[in-house]
Amino acid sequence: MSLESESIRAQLESIGYVVVPDLIPPHLVLPLNEACLRVTERTRSGNWHYRRIVGKQFPPFEGDETDVWGVQHLMHPELGESVFAEWYGSQRLREVCCELLDCQRENIQMELFNLLVNPFKKPFALRWHRDDIPTSVDGTEELARLGISSFGVQWNTALLPDESLYVVPGTHKVALTQLQRALCTPYAPTNPFDMPGAIKVSLQPGETVFYNNNILHCATYDNSIPRMTLHACMGDTRGGEKRARNILQHDLAWVKTPRMAGTLEVLDEKDGGIRCQMLQRLIRLADTTAGEDGSRSLGYSLEG
Repeated sequence: MSLESESIRAQLESIGYVVVPDLIPPHLVLPLNEACLRVTERTRSGNWHYRRIVGKQFPPFEGDETDVWGVQHLMHPELGESVFAEWYGSQRLREVCCELLDCQRENIQMELFNLLVNPFKKPFALRWHRDDIPTSVDGTEELARLGISSFGVQWNTALLPDESLYVVPGTHKVALTQLQRALCTPYAPTNPFDMPGAIKVSLQPGETVFYNNNILHCATYDNSIPRMTLHACMGDTRGGEKRARNILQHDLAWVKTPRMAGTLEVLDEKDGGIRCQMLQRLIRLADTTAGEDGSRSLGYSLEG
């Protein structure tokens, strides 16, 4: 194991996030930027219904609002942008995810891949939250759930300068203070720095922040500042069903389609079938937890 591997994993475990540069191969930088512009325009024009709408912070993203802050399911074959799956399964990205998860290639599991963008009409923001632990739980349950490994890694990769994410380092493994809990309201903060310990995570194009999904965090979306940030996660199959709700709440029935398999098979011709293998691990998770027909609802991690 390299010193870099030990360093980035140690930082992620210690403070809950780590910034890693240069995870996009040079030959994919322009294609990813161009694809992001296309899918953003398609979504804003109402021609892609898998989106995150202004006014709704967490899934399900249902409503008539036309302004969006995110594009969902970038690897969906009907979107027709295979460059996203090409990058998601690229060697260096997979290697870093395996390093951070301390797992082997055969354990890595395909999960979510979305795009975060600036709203077009008005600003938007997300409240302070942890992705899979609601602030309504008591201190005992909070600590118990923080002590369970998520068996996953989540990241934001900036294609443009990005100063949207705020985190409170260390809160992925300790209970919130009384003041921190009081500031975790259902509403986005007027000033994120009112939260004790909060810092802004600033990214330059090509930089990636990996963060524990249960670190306390919020985000601001300024409609006047262009944003294109790839937002994704991978899982470790050793976690079994622990990741099911947080992943499958996003309606992933489309991953089982023949067209999805065909898209990945083409990309995998030079990569030993890695993307198809990652996909099959996700499908096994879905079949085991939600049923092969998706009939068993796992609910949602958060509300709002």
